[in-house]
Amino acid sequence: MEFKGLSKFLAAAFSAAALSAGGAAQADYPEKPVEMTVLFGGTANTIAQLLAELMSKNLGEPVVPVSRTGGGGAVGYSFVVGTAPDGYNIVWNSNSINTTAHTGTVPFDYTAFAPIARISTEIPALAVNADTGWKSLEEMKAAVEASGQKLKVGISGKGSFTHLTSAALFDALGLGEQVTFISYGQGKAPVELLAGRIDAAIQWPGQFVSYVDAGKLNVLAVTGAERVAVLPDVATAQEQGVDIDISMWRGLAAPTGTPDAVIGKLQAAAEAAVADEKFAEAAANIGFTPAFLNAGDFGALIASDDQFYADLLARLGLAK
Repeated sequence: MEFKGLSKFLAAAFSAAALSAGGAAQADYPEKPVEMTVLFGGTANTIAQLLAELMSKNLGEPVVPVSRTGGGGAVGYSFVVGTAPDGYNIVWNSNSINTTAHTGTVPFDYTAFAPIARISTEIPALAVNADTGWKSLEEMKAAVEASGQKLKVGISGKGSFTHLTSAALFDALGLGEQVTFISYGQGKAPVELLAGRIDAAIQWPGQFVSYVDAGKLNVLAVTGAERVAVLPDVATAQEQGVDIDISMWRGLAAPTGTPDAVIGKLQAAAEAAVADEKFAEAAANIGFTPAFLNAGDFGALIASDDQFYADLLARLGLAK
């Protein structure tokens, strides 16, 4: 009995010591650089680089952005989901966590990740070569219907957010049967439009601004409920009578099981970064909106969006 009692005492002491050590480890977090997986290039990568720089100042260790692109986000998500839930591997995520799951690109869904914070939002824009003369969705639709030919629409890849948004927009326009989607791979939408390899493309407004200013591209609409600051004269699709409201959020997440204390530290560093003046300046120049949400509210948004995109993908015939 005495031996049994001693065993219980030692087991309890060991357990308490282990918990204490774990708590101390979390309190000391981070003790080495934190790797941030970046899923996409373009605007996503630009924001990620600045976010990492600003978070590094507040976290006390470097946040290192690492590009892992491909598969509409699948490559990066698959890497991070396979890492230890210790806060040293996080992902610069987006609505793509919903779309990759429902198109069957990855064998897991958003619940494989613990939300850290929403950082920003972006509203996609539809651009065409200025040589078309099109200035509105109505003018584009009339021209396409009159031609009887397929409209070549550039997308980042099958099942990508740009593919989904494009499909939803052209479906709402009544042009779904007259569109051919063309993946432009590593190319950029403006270059493909100017070369005539595609007729239209949906991308982030910041990619189009300089070309619009130079008179080379026309932006016909943005797909969110509100206009965007960098293209204030461009009407929303809703203003033009097309019922669509789709925007992109971007944020941070870690593998599920990451301790709450670690999530809290990352969330605090992210919030400080979003509040930084440099972040506001970049938002105005690039064309995105700082939009911090804490982990709890961000998680609720992701769950709500998941159902929205599941329904939309099913309606468009893009669900797995």
